[in-house]
Amino acid sequence: MQRIVVVGNGIAGLTACDSLRAAGFDGELTVVGEEHHAPYSRPALSKAALLEGGTMTAHQLPAPEHAATEILGVGATGLDPARKLVQLDDGTEVPYDGLVIATGSRPRRLSTGEPAELTLRTLEDAAELRRRLATRPTVIVVGGGALGMEIASGCLDSGCEVTLVAPEAPMIHQLGPHLSEVFTTAARRAGLTIVPAQAVGAWEDGGHSQVALADGFVLDAELVISAVGDVPNVEWLAGSGLLTNGRLEVDHRGRLRPDIVAAGDVAALPTSRGIRRIPLWTSAIEQSKVAAAALLRGDDAPELELVPYFWTEQFGLTLKASGHLPLDGAPEVLDGDPLDGSALLRWAPEDGSGTAVALNHRIPVPRLRRLSTPAPAAA
Repeated sequence: MQRIVVVGNGIAGLTACDSLRAAGFDGELTVVGEEHHAPYSRPALSKAALLEGGTMTAHQLPAPEHAATEILGVGATGLDPARKLVQLDDGTEVPYDGLVIATGSRPRRLSTGEPAELTLRTLEDAAELRRRLATRPTVIVVGGGALGMEIASGCLDSGCEVTLVAPEAPMIHQLGPHLSEVFTTAARRAGLTIVPAQAVGAWEDGGHSQVALADGFVLDAELVISAVGDVPNVEWLAGSGLLTNGRLEVDHRGRLRPDIVAAGDVAALPTSRGIRRIPLWTSAIEQSKVAAAALLRGDDAPELELVPYFWTEQFGLTLKASGHLPLDGAPEVLDGDPLDGSALLRWAPEDGSGTAVALNHRIPVPRLRRLSTPAPAAA
């Protein structure tokens, strides 16, 4: 391969470029990014970057060293695999010998047309949210996942009155009932009002935003922020023949065909729990390393052996989890005491997988990963 194009300039695209160079690829490398910025840390946008004073810096990553040709501020609109061309929204086409698809995802919204709510995905979103929080508005956060809870925590820390709307217990689908209860209790103690309801729409009325609930009630606030999931950016691939049931399903090496791989939030990959997207920061990094190797080495490249890693900071709690989530049942306590606010926990499901969780516990991530790996059965 003499020309490799990477579509997407987030952490998956950045890692793919770095991995290609590290593997010895010295040909023409081009990265296409819809945003005008260099890659940055999206997880930081709902954590430190939301609250730090002055100029935001927590999101910044080291400057790329892959020496790729960068085409920024331009999105991909189509792909012709037969002619090996990526079509861009400025009317140009970029030829390739090998292609990495890393176009990520975008937020789902409650409102259509002119959005009545903010979302948090981009650097511009974070800057706008920080600006709006400066006046300490009343806030409704819609969505009880990790992102919604992190945003709610940040808004409370900014001095706002905050209501979170979610149809079920916060983070129960991400973490399971035990850890969901831990975080829900901490959130309520911090002053969060939780409304157990399904939001079905949002709109502007008289300078305020309103959220409609499935039971007919309408909630009113000065600021509404939605965090109701994401949508993988695959529309530009509609005529490519690469989609399976609307998804970009890759193999264990991230391949769609020998000359095309995909990684990050856009890709659905085989796991022990079926074909699924794993839209996590570390997952995108690991996927991209494997996909880059597969593009250069084919079947000689290693398969992905992904152990998901998830972390969150909210309401005075820091959680690090190595292994598949959510978790059922009560955990084994390896260290500390959950009642004292610091504990090292482990779940060992019957399927042979294992998950280790550090709750306000200072354990190095490599050791946490080792604890999540089940011990081999005795001979």
